[in-house]
Amino acid sequence: MTPAARLSAAIELIQTIDIRRIPAAQALKEWGTAHRYAGSGDRAAISGLVWDVLRRRSSSAWLMDDDTPRARVLGMLKLERGMDADAIAALCDGGRFAPEPLSDTERAALTSRSLEGAPAHVAGDYPEWLDGYLADVFGDDRIAEATAMASRAPLDLRINTLKAKREKVLASLAHLRAKPTPWSPIGLRIELGADARNPGIHAEEDFIKGAIEVQDEGSQLAALLSAAKPGEQVIDLCAGAGGKTLALAAMMQGKGRLIATDHDKRQLAPIHERLSRAGVHNADVRTPKGEGDPLADIRASADLVLIDAPCTGTGTWRRNPDAKWRMRRGALEVRLKDQIAVLDRAAALVKPGGRIAYITCSVLASENGEQVRGFIARHPEFSVVPPDETASMLPERAEDFAQAALPSPEGWLMTPRRTGTDGFFVSVLRNR
Repeated sequence: MTPAARLSAAIELIQTIDIRRIPAAQALKEWGTAHRYAGSGDRAAISGLVWDVLRRRSSSAWLMDDDTPRARVLGMLKLERGMDADAIAALCDGGRFAPEPLSDTERAALTSRSLEGAPAHVAGDYPEWLDGYLADVFGDDRIAEATAMASRAPLDLRINTLKAKREKVLASLAHLRAKPTPWSPIGLRIELGADARNPGIHAEEDFIKGAIEVQDEGSQLAALLSAAKPGEQVIDLCAGAGGKTLALAAMMQGKGRLIATDHDKRQLAPIHERLSRAGVHNADVRTPKGEGDPLADIRASADLVLIDAPCTGTGTWRRNPDAKWRMRRGALEVRLKDQIAVLDRAAALVKPGGRIAYITCSVLASENGEQVRGFIARHPEFSVVPPDETASMLPERAEDFAQAALPSPEGWLMTPRRTGTDGFFVSVLRNR
């Protein structure tokens, strides 16, 4: 497919997403099935265009003074891809499979309009109802923070230290231009261009043998800040597919007791195969059955309970940009109730002197610091471990991390703008 034909396909897909109100991933999959002639490079390029439009949905419409799929695609090309009016016009020449030529109004908008004077939620590309929430956290920096959350994320990998060392894996993945992550001592990063296909990591020998896992650097750091140690009893209370469970297992060096569970047993389905591939032998996966509590035999005995809390996912907008446009106030209210329930459940599992690591992939204060303060009010036997103390778990970069991440009395907030990671909040609470 020509670049112009790819652009036409992207406009068609944005229109499909608008009309049918379906997730972008579903629309892209259906399009690929219906257009078998499109090669993998074509599909990757079209996907990149669609995701970039969703990342810059509001600002592109503002720039063009028009909220149609075509206008948003054209505006994105200028804002996200840095193309000028002439370059865009060359793609929109009205030829076979190409978009129609630019109108005088479109060319004028691409030439003369900017985001100057745009409201914060437009310039930052997020739903207007979230503006107050982001202002509470970032103040006047919310446009810059949200813009960074609209950028494309790199592909981050975590070295499984039970099986490999970073230097060796770095050499074997040299063909993918992998490099060490800035903060995590066990991470690798692969930068991805706008039209780049995700490399076939799952086909790499290092992955097949369990030496690496796909995991954002922020998620790696969240696990490291929990300070899991060999010989401890550790509970991963919201284990899901097991990303942080695997990280905890490596930190424990196969020593101690690691229990993984989740209220939704469907989320746990992949964890068994992942633990086996990673060579983890000290993990006990407890799948819920009926109304029974899979942790009924555990009371006040855990050294660490890690909560990868159910949340709005505002910190992961780089990877799932259409989710922010489908997010509603009601979803936040549900998540806040879920977080209270899981925190209170964890409190009964921790022994005196033990700790809870409360983690969200959200940047909203109501899911982060406010939840921690509410928990301590309900459970005064717990107190926050000072953030500087938790940062000491990153000995090589603790001071730099403290300068980059956003601290609060309750913990650390990582963001794409500050730390180059997804948005993660981490608070460690000790049972006194």
